[in-house]
Amino acid sequence: MSKPVLRFAPSPNGPLHLGHALSALVTWDAAQKLGGMALLRIEDIDTTRCKPEFVAALFEDLHWLGLSWPEPVLYQSERFELYAEAANRLRAMDLLYPCFCSRSDIAQNATGTDPDGAPLYPGTCRHMSNAERIERLERGDPVQFRLDTEAAMARTGLLTFSVIGPSVLDRPQIRYARPERWGDVVLQRKDTPTSYHLSVVVDDAAQTISHVTRGRDLEAATDIHVLLQMLLGLPAPIYFFHRLLLGDDGQKLSKSKGSQSLADLRAQGWTPDDVRRAVGL
Repeated sequence: MSKPVLRFAPSPNGPLHLGHALSALVTWDAAQKLGGMALLRIEDIDTTRCKPEFVAALFEDLHWLGLSWPEPVLYQSERFELYAEAANRLRAMDLLYPCFCSRSDIAQNATGTDPDGAPLYPGTCRHMSNAERIERLERGDPVQFRLDTEAAMARTGLLTFSVIGPSVLDRPQIRYARPERWGDVVLQRKDTPTSYHLSVVVDDAAQTISHVTRGRDLEAATDIHVLLQMLLGLPAPIYFFHRLLLGDDGQKLSKSKGSQSLADLRAQGWTPDDVRRAVGL
């Protein structure tokens, strides 16, 4: 059998913090325990917010932690054509449709919230006539393309995925996926031919990822990933969801909240062992 392959896939839109360190260390530790290897993947589909200096900084941070990985590193920004091809396969199944709703439109007509707490899209444009779709597309109206989740689930039927934990050496347990709680998710935008959901499943398959280690904040997103894997005929990895690090406010650490960076901690005299102790490893 092939050796297990895992990956750490940060977005270079800011400096890494202790939460990223936990995720990276969990991934490399898991690869060692499983007798496999860990890859580094740069998830930079947001070409506006992702910067080369952040990529250079995360390389420095990870090397400082004592981590190494095979080269070359995969950059998602170099793979837009592959993601567009995957989206076109879904479009050929009549599972992708254009949506012209603004955020305020969605907020005003939402039917609830998704697992992330965002307004749940009510499916407004799913029922638009082809003539109106063509007219608005030709007019150049702002557009994004959504997965018809109900139709997709009618194709796949009941979906399950394998989860391990609390140890990566535990026997996998079967869990049911519930994509319906996400509604019709966005898979493409006018200015970006992919989304996190679409690119991650394409790349996990391309890199033969056998085990996905991710924070519990991304556990629910697995619903959509399992659905896309089934639709696109891609292999399904085993999932391991690790705990999150919380700040003094009880919320997870994040770049947007200015959580203290690894570079700052290093400048203060922290060592890699200090980081391991701080994240509980």
